[in-house]
Amino acid sequence: SDEKLDLNDSKWEDIHVITGALKMFFRELPEPLFTYNHFNDFVNAIKQEPRQRVTAVKDLIKQLPKPNQDTMQVLFRHLKRVVENGEKNRMTYQSIAIVFGPTLLKPEKETGNIAVHTVYQNQIVELILLELNSIFGR
Repeated sequence: SDEKLDLNDSKWEDIHVITGALKMFFRELPEPLFTYNHFNDFVNAIKQEPRQRVTAVKDLIKQLPKPNQDTMQVLFRHLKRVVENGEKNRMTYQSIAIVFGPTLLKPEKETGNIAVHTVYQNQIVELILLELNSIFGR
């Protein structure tokens, strides 16, 4: 909305409010950041041999719409900074992946494989965080 927010207002001091809003923004998009039509491709990419995963994921990201790519790069660079401050916030690559994986990457129609999908969703987000510079450059 066009509402002006004052982030210095005390109601925004709780970091969970901000992070919850960020996660909700991505969850409520009409289509996930990793578009529906690429879900299975990303899952297949993460199933590849470890040496091939980065290239496969990078190539798939390049196939996404440019706004998705740009948003993804900014988001993942931010999440990487969150992990780099893990001593203060106790967030690890795995915990960020658990929080954001199912929000950013999901099938259009849920099947009975929700637990299996969650594992792959988390692995994909974790791989991108770990290989950020290889995937998006410096």
